Amino acid sequence: MSRTKAAGDRGEAEVARYLRKKGYTLLASQWRCRFGELDLVARDRRGTICFVEVKLRSAGAIGLPREFVDGRKQERLRSAAAAYLSTYEIDAPARFDVAEVYAENNGALRIEYLENAFE
Repeated sequence: MSRTKAAGDRGEAEVARYLRKKGYTLLASQWRCRFGELDLVARDRRGTICFVEVKLRSAGAIGLPREFVDGRKQERLRSAAAAYLSTYEIDAPARFDVAEVYAENNGALRIEYLENAFE
């Protein structure tokens, strides 16, 4: 496994813990379909399905993690989310969130969670 993949998996695991602490129920992790991958799928306390894109950046990286969820990426996420909802026959409100994970110099991870990051 590459260092990048391992770091990404660690970031996703940390975000999953963060969401559970906030009362979310994790439904899927690294769910794949022909349109791409959904990093995390969760249900919040109100029953909303949350498609969470996790973006990890190391200390000193240029640009905010959310800036890398561009229009093309958003379209792929919308298509994958529609496939997920269809596959599991889910009829519930849904939204797209971005979890920015910052790897600090001391190895700690800091999460900035953006609800409704795009539509």
